[in-house]
Amino acid sequence: MDKDINNTKIKGYKGFNPDLTCRNFQYEVGKEYDTDKAVSCETGFHFCENPFDVFNYYAPSDEKGLNRFCEVEGSGDFDKSENNKVACTHIKVNAEIGLHGLITAGIKFILDKVNWNDCKESNTGYRSAATNTGDCSAATNTGDCSAATNTGYRSAATNTGDYSAATNTGDYSAATNTGNYSAATNTGNRSAATNTGYRSAASVEGKDSIAIVTGKDSKAKGALGCWIVLTEREDWNGETYPIKNVKAFKVDGKVIKVDTYYKLIDGEAVEVK
Repeated sequence: MDKDINNTKIKGYKGFNPDLTCRNFQYEVGKEYDTDKAVSCETGFHFCENPFDVFNYYAPSDEKGLNRFCEVEGSGDFDKSENNKVACTHIKVNAEIGLHGLITAGIKFILDKVNWNDCKESNTGYRSAATNTGDCSAATNTGDCSAATNTGYRSAATNTGDYSAATNTGDYSAATNTGNYSAATNTGNRSAATNTGYRSAASVEGKDSIAIVTGKDSKAKGALGCWIVLTEREDWNGETYPIKNVKAFKVDGKVIKVDTYYKLIDGEAVEVK
């Protein structure tokens, strides 16, 4: 463990139960809290610097309902453990950002670690391909019918074109698609696959990972122990497809089957091809 006693402020992210408690301590958004001692996993206020690490302690939902996620700021004395958790003696709960905000912050956290000058490959053309095999890399495509692929650790593969694919195989990575009829896939551990396009798909195969779909008529699947976040939308109202339901499900191999696509229909996870 790494002890740090100074006036440094560290931005981080923290998960809570639906009532905004954590380990039987009641928090409020906008409030600050103090304690005498910080020992990671034992005492003090805990948070994570990497947003995706929060899922190790708070899944998107559990038997109590949807868990809550906030952006926090730690200060005072710090104790950082090897499991990517930070304990501090003073914490401020800055804002509640929700699951979507936590995922967005996680993708930004990964992208900010990319050396854009030395290991970046991007394409803007139709039917293009961007590929990276190095760690902390980025592969980006903006053209339709394109592919962005990464095999490095803490990397990002991004597509904005329709009928495209973003794929990551490294741990702590993010595959993101915003185009319609697209696919985002992650095989690394503690990673995220996100799709916001119409009739798109997201899948995760690594441990402690999450697949998120927010577009209309989209689907997601995951490996055992992973989570899928499904969105159900109403019909077009002239401006958008209004959100009807958003629910998270753990792939337990029983209620939610392994490697099986699901859509959210009438608030329930339904198997689809």
